Amino acid sequence: MDSSLLTTVAILNNIRLCIFYIYFFAIVFGIIGHIINILVLTQLKLFRDNRWAFYLIIESVVDILYNLVMFTSNLLQIIYAIDPQSTVLVWCRSRLILFQTCTLVSSFTVCYAACDQFFSTSYRLNLRRMFTFKLARYVLLISSCIWLLHSIMFGLFFNINSSLGCVITNPVFLHYSTWFFYPVLYGPLQIAIAALSSLSAFQNVRRIVRQQVPIIRRRLDQQMTAMILVRALFYIICSLPYSIYRMIIINKANPQTDVLQYATRQLLFAIFTCWTGLNFTISFYIFFVTSARYRSQVKHLLVKKYWRRVKHLCSSNRNQVVPNNAPSSNSSMELE
Repeated sequence: MDSSLLTTVAILNNIRLCIFYIYFFAIVFGIIGHIINILVLTQLKLFRDNRWAFYLIIESVVDILYNLVMFTSNLLQIIYAIDPQSTVLVWCRSRLILFQTCTLVSSFTVCYAACDQFFSTSYRLNLRRMFTFKLARYVLLISSCIWLLHSIMFGLFFNINSSLGCVITNPVFLHYSTWFFYPVLYGPLQIAIAALSSLSAFQNVRRIVRQQVPIIRRRLDQQMTAMILVRALFYIICSLPYSIYRMIIINKANPQTDVLQYATRQLLFAIFTCWTGLNFTISFYIFFVTSARYRSQVKHLLVKKYWRRVKHLCSSNRNQVVPNNAPSSNSSMELE
């Protein structure tokens, strides 16, 4: 083989490894961010019994599982210097099932939250009463079971090909993937639903300002609507390139014997996978950057609750009586 070709392939592989190493840090920070999200949305009284917060909690839990799967997958590639997905059938199928289930559940949870906001902020009373906490639980439970069964059925049609790696071998399912799953179900549908519902909810919240609505509820509606709208925007930015890439390459597989094209495809796959993976790591950070009230809530929880509690536990004078904070101060901070 030509030396320049070998050099090019080596450079492409090194770039791919660098991308994976960088993505490791994104995964770690993403897991930390989701844990903080869960703590804020479950510990502060303001968000209790709030359906929109419930959606974001479920999304954070699913995203943590997604990040753990991606972390394991990337770690195995670095340790063995080869993608086990292309050589081990069990990992090929199980990784795809977990990866796809988490992706579908997380993305549709964002859609449900956006739709819920649209109906709940409507000026029509019958639309506001349509969504309830019980309905939200049932919708998420049933849809999660559907996506899990779909992913299991999808994964069973993946097999190891000696020259192509882990690919769909059933022609009927390949046709389904090409013309429906990736063009519709695996990104574009969620993008359209989330965008339209969030924009409509944002318009509804602007009308709420002119209605006789308690100021606490009004501020919470505005905060959650803005957070989900920004979340939907970043979902579009992170998901669209990967969906387009999958639609292009699903029927254009390059065999591993074509070294340069295979290395190029692996590099592109790493780039787009890591880019769409950011969709599952940055929700806390976009909320923290774009919402001043959320920053105050995070600071209140981490600094004025947990940090003071840790300092008290670590204090040498354990027998000293520490006065409780004024309840009015705590309640006012929780509503910020």
